Amino acid sequence: MRDIDERGMRAVMEEALRAAGRGTAGYHVSLDMDWIDPEDAPGVGTPVRGGATYREAHLAMEILADHGRLLSFEMVEVNPVIDEHNRTADLAVELACSAFGKKIL
Repeated sequence: MRDIDERGMRAVMEEALRAAGRGTAGYHVSLDMDWIDPEDAPGVGTPVRGGATYREAHLAMEILADHGRLLSFEMVEVNPVIDEHNRTADLAVELACSAFGKKIL
């Protein structure tokens, strides 16, 4: 998160995708919903304040889609038992859509 705070989501994602894509056909992404601030994703196993915002998470997924090298994708840590009115589950669906090319704005 410090790199994101200091350098910005675009720079961090571009560097990560360059590294993951070097010499490969593409990459697998495992999106852990614990990464997102509990204000936006309360229904996770390990909520920690200071995670990515709603918009930062979407931007990361939109950048992933823009690269066009996503081979597989999984999303983990959505706990419907502790979710608040399906907020985390709804966000998870939105983020998956963004990873596959849907723009929210």
